Amino acid sequence: MSVSTEFESPSVDTLDPKEYIIIKNAKVNNLKSLSVAIPRNKLVVITGLSGSGKSSLAFDTLFAEGQRMYVESLSSYARQFLGRMEKPDVEYIKGVSPAIAIQQKVNTKNPRSTVGTTTEIYDYLKLLFSRIGRTISPVSGDEVKHHTVTDVVDFIHRFEEGDKVMISCPLHLSQDRSRKQELELLLQKGFTRVLVNGDAYFLEDLVGNSDLPKGDYEILIDRVSIQKEDEDNQFRIADSVQTAFFEGHGDCTILIPEKTKRTFTDRFELDGMSFELPSVNFFSFNNPYGACKTCEGFGSVLGIDPDLVIPDKSMSIYEGAIAPWRGESSSKWLEPLVKKGIYFDFPIHRAYEDLDESQKELLWTGNQHFKGLNDFFADLETKTHKIQYRVMLSRFRGRTTCPDCRGTRLRKDASFVKINGRSITDIVLLPIHKALRFFQEIEISDSEKKVANRLLKEIQNRLEYMDKVGLGYLTLNRLTSSLSGGEFQRIKLATSLGSALVGSMYILDEPSIGLHPRDTDRLIEVLKTLRDLGNTVIVVEHEEKVMKAADQIIDIGPEAGVKGGHLVFQGDLQELLIHGKSYTAQYLKGEEKIQAKDFNRKWKDSISVKGARENNLKNLTVKFPLHTLTVVTGVSGSGKSTLVKKVLYPALGKTLGTVIDETGKFDKLDGDYKKITQVEFVDQNPIGKSSRSNPVTYVKAYDAIRTLYSDQTLSKQRGYKPAFFSFNVDGGRCEACQGEGTVTVEMQFMADIHLTCESCKGKRFKNEILEVKYKDKDISDILDLTIDEAMEFFKGKSQIINKLQPLQEVGLGYIGMGQSSNTLSGGEAQRVKLASFLGKGGTKSGDHILFIFDEPTTGLHFHDIRKLLHSINALIEQGHSVIIIEHNTEVIKAADWVIDLGPEGGENGGHITFEGTPEALMETEGNFTGKYLRESFQ
Repeated sequence: MSVSTEFESPSVDTLDPKEYIIIKNAKVNNLKSLSVAIPRNKLVVITGLSGSGKSSLAFDTLFAEGQRMYVESLSSYARQFLGRMEKPDVEYIKGVSPAIAIQQKVNTKNPRSTVGTTTEIYDYLKLLFSRIGRTISPVSGDEVKHHTVTDVVDFIHRFEEGDKVMISCPLHLSQDRSRKQELELLLQKGFTRVLVNGDAYFLEDLVGNSDLPKGDYEILIDRVSIQKEDEDNQFRIADSVQTAFFEGHGDCTILIPEKTKRTFTDRFELDGMSFELPSVNFFSFNNPYGACKTCEGFGSVLGIDPDLVIPDKSMSIYEGAIAPWRGESSSKWLEPLVKKGIYFDFPIHRAYEDLDESQKELLWTGNQHFKGLNDFFADLETKTHKIQYRVMLSRFRGRTTCPDCRGTRLRKDASFVKINGRSITDIVLLPIHKALRFFQEIEISDSEKKVANRLLKEIQNRLEYMDKVGLGYLTLNRLTSSLSGGEFQRIKLATSLGSALVGSMYILDEPSIGLHPRDTDRLIEVLKTLRDLGNTVIVVEHEEKVMKAADQIIDIGPEAGVKGGHLVFQGDLQELLIHGKSYTAQYLKGEEKIQAKDFNRKWKDSISVKGARENNLKNLTVKFPLHTLTVVTGVSGSGKSTLVKKVLYPALGKTLGTVIDETGKFDKLDGDYKKITQVEFVDQNPIGKSSRSNPVTYVKAYDAIRTLYSDQTLSKQRGYKPAFFSFNVDGGRCEACQGEGTVTVEMQFMADIHLTCESCKGKRFKNEILEVKYKDKDISDILDLTIDEAMEFFKGKSQIINKLQPLQEVGLGYIGMGQSSNTLSGGEAQRVKLASFLGKGGTKSGDHILFIFDEPTTGLHFHDIRKLLHSINALIEQGHSVIIIEHNTEVIKAADWVIDLGPEGGENGGHITFEGTPEALMETEGNFTGKYLRESFQ
């Protein structure tokens, strides 16, 4: 299949920068003097093969220039803290708007960062609850109230003009002073009278008198007549009331002779309890004042984990379901329960999972016949001076949700403050779609509306956008660090929408990643909303639906790497379908197809996971066939990742002794899992943390290249071993940069600067090593080749070719041999790992590896998905098994077995809605995945 690069784009020099963002002769990375004009205030999709130059155009050219121009506009003082930003290699860019890039990377590892704080919704919630929240006593359920100075002044002004008012407060005696000393102190403070049993006395008379009258003493703060129009009079009354509250330790008495006497208090108390007045810090878990005292604001505590105490829920108490009571010495705790269970009707032969909640609770609390697990662990705590008891306790300890704050990190009494019957802790634990409904239906008084209207509008807007981008299943309490790249990107998108900026340039990196086709429709609506506000929305994307919704499509190609970087098409969808000749056009027209399977593998072996209950999984029992391609699918948040990444992978890995990750809650692993010799989780994490790590070293091709160079005549004469051609060890590498090619200068208060090494000029090796050549290329030249070029260069060298070929087969022929692994995207890193497994061949005969892939189509064009499926099928042909978490309909079509979770996300998910072949799924009515699978075949 060949594609054409012929595409005549209009001259950008004649266009108006007010109408277009104009880029002329961009040469960043592999871009070949690319010129393009992007229309303003439109939804523009940039597409093309992986490695064709899409990100180079969108992020490294357009966004980098937008950011640089913004930094250049700042003062020289501000610029010194931001580091120097290099100008992209481009002739000019005109008409650049302020640029906002929303990428997939979850760039926060802060253990306190949540969805609520990231989206700023939590900041508005704190303000709302501190302004209109009502504190409800947990004892009586009544509202806790206190009086303010304004309340007292308003009460006084209800009476008639000219009425006499006496403002007083109780006299409190301190422990170390007598009443007479207290009166002397009042005199020094400037007070003149006190009331004893309602009668007024001059302080001077009492202080001079040795015999004080008995009774209740009050300080007479002020005597004043009501003058409603006199401002000074109002100030005087308010000042006197404030003084009364202070001197009376929160109490103030108002006496209007012959009319009323009333005591007010500014203490926040009820039912014998003292409460804190709500403030913003009161609801902040990042502040010591608002953080939960039990877990110190982390949401979890180290406690006894019930799942470790009762690991197999299918066993009965008699069979030994309680793990710590199985030992010889500890079985004495079990005996009373077994022998006396009949007295309180406890079913010792019934499986633990079939016990009701009260019976399960009884095992922990015990009764008069036996001591429960709580007493058992309390007893162990008293014996921790002996190591065996410390070891035993540690076996059953785990991170458990903090009982005081329910994992919300907030002090317990913050949950006493409520609006419409719900506290802030209730709201952050609700799924976003339910929290949105709560705020849409909220009922508050008119006076509260005046205070809270603006806050409610901001909260509703942000929650609405979160729901629209398909994240209604998340809670505001969910940790940001636990989100996938796609979820994090959509959260940033919702936050941007909430900010309602206009005239900006939004650049998004594949926002449809991790989205079920149903949710993609909602995402498109959000992108259109962003455009309609008056923004230019530029999306790097491969998803067919997003392309069809775009106002304009920019196709970069025709191939990847050095053969890419050209503008192969620009126009709308109709023009692409009529005139387009690129890979994108051929797949959209249906001239090319991703090969659907032409086989139907039968299977008899399988692994079963029983009773999976982690997160939102509803006690699932699932079968995963072996020696097949199994795809786990379902709407966003339905429980796919939980089932595969948190339950199946760690459970299987622990039986093999290769995984130490915490396993999600489930009952047991069953089936033919003992036939698996290895389990590999191929995720999108970088292939190496070191900047020296690269694809060629990862697939072990570099070993053969080093051997080849050490076999050259000059190497033999000089005694160079293969290690001399390694940039990881001393010997032949440049010692100035230690084989990095660049020297990092650490700058205080500024970004680190990376400079090309002056000693080796970026070549990584000493000059004498570079004198060794093979076919006129030294070892540094080899690292500058792409995989495709290296395949041509090393033709005939089977040891090298066999290792490099898998990289080419998975569609990575365009990447550089020595390209640093930290410059690879998540999808590229995942395919390098796949290539490394393919390169190992069938490994040892009899080996059976279970490969688990997490959305391997991330960042892949139709043409690359075709190569990926070919590679995955090659693994199965070698005798292995593959499980993929995926939404892409092309991959689902190619599966042998599909497990669909749903029907919705979050708490409405976690059920199995379908198990079977893709063909049967298409015929299933009412299934979201089946519906979109049918559409993709039309």
